[in-house]
Amino acid sequence: MWRKYAGFMLALSLAMTAPSALEAQAAEKLVRIGMLRPGSPPDPFVETFRQALQELGYAEGQNLIIEIRWAEGKDERLPELAADLVRLKVDVIVAGGLPGVTASQATATIPIVMPVSADPVSRGLAASFARPGGNVTGLAGMDDELPGKWMELVKETLPKISRVALLWDPAYGRRPVATAEVASRALKMRLQVLRVSRPQDLEDAFADARTNHAEAIIVLSSAFLYARRAQLAALAAKYQLPAIYHQKEFVVGSGGLMSYGPDFHDMFRRAAGYVDKILKGAKPGDLPIEQPTKFEFVINLRTAKDLGLTVPPSILQRADEVIR
Repeated sequence: MWRKYAGFMLALSLAMTAPSALEAQAAEKLVRIGMLRPGSPPDPFVETFRQALQELGYAEGQNLIIEIRWAEGKDERLPELAADLVRLKVDVIVAGGLPGVTASQATATIPIVMPVSADPVSRGLAASFARPGGNVTGLAGMDDELPGKWMELVKETLPKISRVALLWDPAYGRRPVATAEVASRALKMRLQVLRVSRPQDLEDAFADARTNHAEAIIVLSSAFLYARRAQLAALAAKYQLPAIYHQKEFVVGSGGLMSYGPDFHDMFRRAAGYVDKILKGAKPGDLPIEQPTKFEFVINLRTAKDLGLTVPPSILQRADEVIR
């Protein structure tokens, strides 16, 4: 009889403690990811990242919380926003480019995953691509190398071009400018570098390019410039300057002429894989930094027509997407 009573009490005790044990287990599985974004919502790349996490088994409100901080195109807000994510003690911070640099300055312990960034080694964020060594890993977007490709595409599109302007946000370093300078000399084009860091700089830059007889303009990668892509396309139309950009969003939906660069949606999907590995115990310093594997070349023929520009067949044949 006593044995039956003891067995009953043990079963009752387990039944009473089981819910709290399950709750504790659920709480342990809840992860908090911080995202530092340079622009404003809606953000298609955030949605791509969310979808990729969902495919990896994470569900917001169940085992995942995503804390997003928006700089709204104001880079000066980034340190404050990064510090806020650090105070929340998030498990991982997702931040690329200048936000990634800012986040790395805010914490040396919380893992940081870059969906896209310029060379993180030259910027002191990692010891090497193969073995970053610190708390930063992710994907590098080849921003420093691409200006040479853009120069070539401009030259092929406008074979007689001799002068080209370069729109540059100095917050992102001078290495892309140096690449463009080398390429311009090789292609026998005169390069005019236009520094822009404030909204009021943009129209002055285009006017300056036109005054100095630039025949095309290259827009370097920058969160500040990305946030103003529609304005840039409008200015290019106003000053009749063919322009090439680093991201298809400058062309699709914004009216820019052409773009060549990595598939950023693919990079954000891959970034979710980094986050998953880290949450499962991997150290960011042991995860090699990868580069883009997919690139997109997009041309807007409607914009070309407005500019009075005939795009050569050789260019059209290489385009991944043509807007007619």
